[in-house]
Amino acid sequence: MSKTPDDKTAEPVVPVLQKNAPVLSPARTFRDKVYTSRTLILPGGATLPVVKGRVSAVDDAQFQYLTTHPDFEPLTE
Repeated sequence: MSKTPDDKTAEPVVPVLQKNAPVLSPARTFRDKVYTSRTLILPGGATLPVVKGRVSAVDDAQFQYLTTHPDFEPLTE
């Protein structure tokens, strides 16, 4: 039996993983210097809860809001 040009030996296939979704940075925590509990209404209507005087930004828009607001200071963890 002879091989034709279409005959190929099976070689292992290595899947290529691609990241389609943007990678979010880890949550960044801030201390609320005024209140221990409140709900922040961000521009665009999103809400962000303050619990026990702490609030975490999980995306850049939240981080930007908390960084520029005078009631919040970043915590180093």
